[in-house]
Amino acid sequence: MARPDANPDQSNWQLQDAKARFSELVKRAREQGPQHVSVVVSVEEFSRLSTPRPSLVDHILAGAPWPDDVVDAINARSRDPGRDVVV
Repeated sequence: MARPDANPDQSNWQLQDAKARFSELVKRAREQGPQHVSVVVSVEEFSRLSTPRPSLVDHILAGAPWPDDVVDAINARSRDPGRDVVV
């Protein structure tokens, strides 16, 4: 169903039409560039997708403490990048 305020090249499709016309969407994207697609998801799925996840650094810092010799090797390497440190 086309929106009255939309550009004539734009339209809103019902789910069954969108499934049937997916190849048309891909063709439009190739010819006209990115296409706007809205998707309806459950509240639970939206919450899961939009909840920030901890960064890799946060994950590492939340883990068990590192042995002192590993920390010393990392610190030594960061002070002198040309020096090879064997752990």
